[in-house]
Amino acid sequence: MKNFALIGAAGYIAPRHMQAIKATGNALLAAFDPNDSVGIIDSHFPNADFFTEFERFDRHVDMRRRARNGGQIDYVSICSPNYLHDSHMRFALRSGAHAICEKPVVLNPWNIDGLEEIERETGRRVNTILQLRLHPAIVALRDKVARERRDTKYEVDLAYVTSRGHWYLQSWKGDPKKSGGIATNIGVHFFDMLHHIFGKLQSNVVHLSSETKAAGYLEYEKARVRWFLSVDIEDVPAAIRDGGQRTYRSITVDGQEIEFSGGFTDLHDRSYAEILSGRGFGLEACRTSIETVASIRTSTPISFEGDIHPFLTRKIA
Repeated sequence: MKNFALIGAAGYIAPRHMQAIKATGNALLAAFDPNDSVGIIDSHFPNADFFTEFERFDRHVDMRRRARNGGQIDYVSICSPNYLHDSHMRFALRSGAHAICEKPVVLNPWNIDGLEEIERETGRRVNTILQLRLHPAIVALRDKVARERRDTKYEVDLAYVTSRGHWYLQSWKGDPKKSGGIATNIGVHFFDMLHHIFGKLQSNVVHLSSETKAAGYLEYEKARVRWFLSVDIEDVPAAIRDGGQRTYRSITVDGQEIEFSGGFTDLHDRSYAEILSGRGFGLEACRTSIETVASIRTSTPISFEGDIHPFLTRKIA
């Protein structure tokens, strides 16, 4: 059994990490969040120590590190806002623990280099949650692409709309300096998935970039990809929206829909099991997707021309 600490216990994704720690037979000993709305801990680890001040959490972890009773923290799970991931991973490694960090692991690719240096200094490792790589439908697609031999690239359309209320832009997620913007915050794991399936990224063009949506064109070794991301409810197709659904997820490959709307419930559990078995995804696995979203964030969108996503065609019309 391994001992865990968790940073960002009040966040949306933290319960999945608590569940994964429990499902893999481990213990959460300490948690931190400036917000004290963390009653969800009682459903998983009611005896975990909790802190609302990082300095006291830091002291607690350090005291455990120095203790002789086997209560040291082995892993720190990081569910904090995106811009704090880098600092919190550094804290974990320097505290003698491995880090398990939510996506995006960092906002800028050069942060990966610094973290790799600290890994070498401490002998500890960063793992990140790239759960789509473990989704059965994505595994099957990657295997199919690896088997096939063809002279032309796959034609891929990716659309992901996960509608959010007015709170979104008032939170840290609405601040590009903290979240990295829409493409980073809700899209980085999709870009990782595309690289994982279709190989090296060769071209990255941005057609649209705003507070609530982004779109563009990516070309990989084996695929040409038109993509669209949004948190605007109006971008959910009308027929689906009228049925009360607020999320829309679609990937087509050569016109054929890849069904992966289900199968997400246990992906964090599986991610933790892989990490604890030494098969987790480290910093280098994240590099291409972080380079992709960093380029999108700093690019000037071009006009709606060329390989644009069908959702943009609809808006032009």
